[in-house]
Amino acid sequence: MKTTVELPAELLEHSRQLARREGTTLKALIEEGLRLALRSRTQRSQVHLRVRPFKGNGLTAEFEDAGWNRIREEIYRGRG
Repeated sequence: MKTTVELPAELLEHSRQLARREGTTLKALIEEGLRLALRSRTQRSQVHLRVRPFKGNGLTAEFEDAGWNRIREEIYRGRG
């Protein structure tokens, strides 16, 4: 597929020079850059954190089925 992309002159010139030095084409260099950018963004959006209780076994029975609002209320109870 063909498309038109406007690039700053300096970026285009540096890209052409790099492509020549590496014996590749500007098209291949642009494709590689886009693939790397897409992969990077995809990996960032797929980060999953595991919750690990610190010195304990998780929530007490009182809060096992409580939502965040209930837990937050208890945390701040008596603190104004």
